[in-house]
Order: sequence, then C-alpha cells, then structure tokens
Amino acid sequence: MPALAVEELAWGDLVPPEARDAMGSPQPTHDLSALADTLSDEEFGDPAVQVEPAAPVVAELNGREVKLPGYIVPLGINDDGVVNEFLLVPYFGACIHVPPPPSNQIVYVQSETGIKLEALYQPFWITGSMQVEAVESDLANAGYKIADASIEPYTY
Repeated sequence: MPALAVEELAWGDLVPPEARDAMGSPQPTHDLSALADTLSDEEFGDPAVQVEPAAPVVAELNGREVKLPGYIVPLGINDDGVVNEFLLVPYFGACIHVPPPPSNQIVYVQSETGIKLEALYQPFWITGSMQVEAVESDLANAGYKIADASIEPYTY
C-alpha cells in the first residue's frame, strides 16, 4: 500500500469557512515591550480563560496526514527533560501570556521522540495523522489531536 501524501496546512485550514469571519482570537504580540498592554487589555479578559473551548472544527481533516507549523506548550515532561505531550498553537505565548486561542486553533500532540525543554522557544513542524477529536487539558481545550507525531524544527 502506498504511503499517504502529507498535506501542509496553515492554521486557517483548521477553521470551517463559515466560522472564519466570526473568530475573535487575540493576535500574537511580536513586540514584547507591548505585551503588558496586551495582557491588561480588558478586551481579552482573564489570560487563563479560553474564549472558545468548543469552537467548530473541519471534520474532513479526520484521518489525513498533515504537516502543521506552530509553537509548543508543554503538558508532559519526562525525567530526561523531554516534552512528549504538548499543545501545538499558532503563535508564541498562546495559553501562557494571552488567553488560549479557540479550540480549533489548538492541536493536542503526542510524540515518542519529543522535544528538549530548552528548545521550546522556536517553532516546529509537526507531522502525523490528524484526528478531529476534542481533548481537554488544564491549560486549554484542543479541537484536534495528532498521536505518534514526528517533529522537526521550522525553517523559514
């Protein structure tokens, strides 16, 4: 049986077309000097509260081999300092410095190889079989899951 083709996705591909205009997630803050203003902005509310924990997902992505870039929010760290269970998010600081994005902008990932804890400040490509499955964690709900993911540094 031939290997499935891997489809490179962008984060907008995880949002159904009819829901794209209604998304009100905070935009990433690239100028860290403005981070305090973003955090105190009443528009975004409590940074610990996810705005849309059950956002609509794209059912057609279920079972597809995908490759998606993003940042790592660790959930599980082994004794060797390797993160092998994490949330993949579209921008740095999501779930930590600003409210978590909608659940359709978060992918729960498990990987045997994992990522060293000190490498988490850079973006990564995550590749694997996408499952349209709600996953709850203490930090945020995810609308998608990739188990047995492969990980590689994101290069520009």
